[in-house]
Amino acid sequence: METQRVVLFTQDDPLVLRSGETLGPVEVAYETYGELSPGGDNAVFICHALTGDAHAAGLHLGAKKRGWWDNLIGHHKPVDTDRFFVIAANILGGCSGTTGPSSTNPATGTAYGLDFPLLHMSDLVAVHRALLAHLGVERLYAAVGGSLGGMQVLQWVIDAPEQVERAVLVAASSLLSAQNIAFSAVGREAILTDPDFHDGQYVAAGTAPRIGMKVARMMAHITYVSDESMRLKFDRRRREPGAGMRMGPDFEVEHYLQHQGMTFLGRFDPLSYLYLSRLLDYFDPFAEDGTDEALAATATRFLALSFDSDWRFDTRQSQRMVAELDRRGVAVRFRELSSPWGHDSFLLTPEGYHDEIRAFLA
Repeated sequence: METQRVVLFTQDDPLVLRSGETLGPVEVAYETYGELSPGGDNAVFICHALTGDAHAAGLHLGAKKRGWWDNLIGHHKPVDTDRFFVIAANILGGCSGTTGPSSTNPATGTAYGLDFPLLHMSDLVAVHRALLAHLGVERLYAAVGGSLGGMQVLQWVIDAPEQVERAVLVAASSLLSAQNIAFSAVGREAILTDPDFHDGQYVAAGTAPRIGMKVARMMAHITYVSDESMRLKFDRRRREPGAGMRMGPDFEVEHYLQHQGMTFLGRFDPLSYLYLSRLLDYFDPFAEDGTDEALAATATRFLALSFDSDWRFDTRQSQRMVAELDRRGVAVRFRELSSPWGHDSFLLTPEGYHDEIRAFLA
């Protein structure tokens, strides 16, 4: 398998964003697994989290790491590629093959940088709906997403009430808490104030805001795991037990965060981090005009899952989302699952998690 790319919007026929601004060309990176049925009724769309990409399953030629949701997607797995035609695509604003703020602005010949327009969740949906049309898919058997991906799935049903038969929202939210916004604000500030940021034109300057990006990732990663998972994995172990006190990294958890920060520098772009984290802050679909009418018209069935140790998008946020759907007469099943791994549980295999998805897609 390999990641494919397609230009879905051009300068002459641009994407019209929710803000009214236009964007073109818009290229999209995507992967597919399985075969589309003759009736076109077995398509499942996978929506990724903030720092994800199109490589959701399988192993690329020469790669050492399988797709980020490989434990969920594949032969005889909950999203069974023997049964479903599975589509995974990088989101608008990303940095893994889909147009984003580090893409070339045709008006200047340089990267958009901070001239890239701010995005609404509907803009991400519009691009992926255009990808469906390109692939000849009219309707989805299911859309499945975790974290930001779950929020995109919710927006998709609001924007196209008749296009999604089943919607799976895992560790998601319809309204970020003040604490969530605060964490993202500190991460963005670390990037924006890095002296190598150069107002977003760091590539042209031959630099990159590596320190700011590393700090942003280290802090964010703390919020993706639980206190219990940190205790089980590291506790207070030191790299050199018995050594004296030092200012630099000493405890194993410190070395782990250093590794997470450094690894992130090689695979994600600071501008995409800024834009996609900001997108989440403003997501509030149940307060928008037209949402009630759209959900009143939908027959989509929802499955919402949360994890008891997730404190970034905690169970209360899922319960609020479920209550809003239920209040509008939407069919929704909710379950909180037990897991020691915090928000990252949606990428792992806590007991009962995959069983819930498998049963819902049956």
